[in-house]
Amino acid sequence: METGEGADGPSGPGEPGAGPGTELTGLGCASFNQDSTSLSVGTKTGYKLFSVTSVDKLDCIYESETPDVYIVERLFSSSLVVVVSLSIPRRMNVYHFKKGTEICNYSYSNNILSVRLNRQRLVVCLEESVYIHNIKDMKLLKTLLNTPSNPSGLCALSINHSNSYLAYPGSSTIGEIIVYDANNLSTVTMIPAHDSPLAALTFNSSGTKLASASERGTVIRVFSIPEGQRLFEFRRGMKRYVSISSLSFSPDAQFLCASSNTETVHIFKLEQHGPSGEEECPTWGSYVGKMFSAASSYLPAQVSGVMSQERAFATVRLLVAGQRNVCTLATIQKLPRLLVASSDGQLFIYNVDPQDGGECVLAQKHRLFGEDEDKEEGVESEGSEVTVPVQACPSYAATVAIPTTGPVTTTLTGYSEDGGAKKGEVIPEHEFAAGPVCLDDENEFPPINWCRDGTRGGQGRRL
Repeated sequence: METGEGADGPSGPGEPGAGPGTELTGLGCASFNQDSTSLSVGTKTGYKLFSVTSVDKLDCIYESETPDVYIVERLFSSSLVVVVSLSIPRRMNVYHFKKGTEICNYSYSNNILSVRLNRQRLVVCLEESVYIHNIKDMKLLKTLLNTPSNPSGLCALSINHSNSYLAYPGSSTIGEIIVYDANNLSTVTMIPAHDSPLAALTFNSSGTKLASASERGTVIRVFSIPEGQRLFEFRRGMKRYVSISSLSFSPDAQFLCASSNTETVHIFKLEQHGPSGEEECPTWGSYVGKMFSAASSYLPAQVSGVMSQERAFATVRLLVAGQRNVCTLATIQKLPRLLVASSDGQLFIYNVDPQDGGECVLAQKHRLFGEDEDKEEGVESEGSEVTVPVQACPSYAATVAIPTTGPVTTTLTGYSEDGGAKKGEVIPEHEFAAGPVCLDDENEFPPINWCRDGTRGGQGRRL
């Protein structure tokens, strides 16, 4: 999940003691696709793909009986889906789910911990290596060997075709981030983000911002890309360390949400204050804030840093604490929503007030597998009853409906297996149009001709 850039799912092999034969409880994994219009979930008995374009209705668009799936990633709204199962954790299978065919598969030297996709690259992360493929023909472009130990498979891939950046840990002991250009196959920068090891990473949709959190889980930082300059610093809490499981930007990158193993999901507002700090209508809160800012300049750096950190703009109180979950900010039916998929198999949809923030209101909840016990008894479930009228926020809706960048008329060049020394095929630009795009399944996917034998099965390669 570009929106779930923390560690693996609840029972993935990246966790201590997990591996082939580990029994899954609830969801094995959950991830939103690149534009948060689809949710993929894996369980002990198979995996499902859902459309999340409506608040009140959750459509299951595909279901497979492949057992013990712990990684399932869909490419935007296309029929290309990548699946990894605990039965063969070193093999990645690429499917065309609408046709019910396997396009190809790759086997690696160790367990696959995570997979990331965009319209140009497919990235496979192992504990001490990263493989970068050209998604058009699945050729291996680059292998990053001897990377710092990364047992959770933490990495993030920008979904923007012109800023196809990859971020992964640069150290196993401190929070260094390596930013790698997956288009030009070269290292861009190293960001000293945190004092403790990294726990979560995510890019905004344009690939110009990168958010990170450490294993302590108290501070979330946002950096400019490719420069690596710190832009924002948010404090999630001070009393306790938590395990942040996912970070996600809103489509317009004005907000950032963070979920953890606690009962609270935080939403932060990326708001640049003017140089003068003046406001049209100053409030008591803003006055106190200025007093704190002024006082912080006379305090030790560690104390002043805490005082200058922004707090959550909005919050969500989940019904249950201690469960692993993944969150994303999406625009559904032209209004901003927070989506939270929990490890017990539920999807919660909250309304977000982009003007005033505060406590978000639960609009709906859906079961992702099985039947609600209340429904089996003929009683409406609590989630089915919750349908709160949404306040109209036309200014924000109008903002998020506009793509951040317009379509580009140029073409991009692919790379051959030699690591980019030779130019490869020219990739049609129409595949990279701005905004959510439904790719042409017949003509564009599967475009991987070398690994198809004309039957229902694809040929595999070993790395």
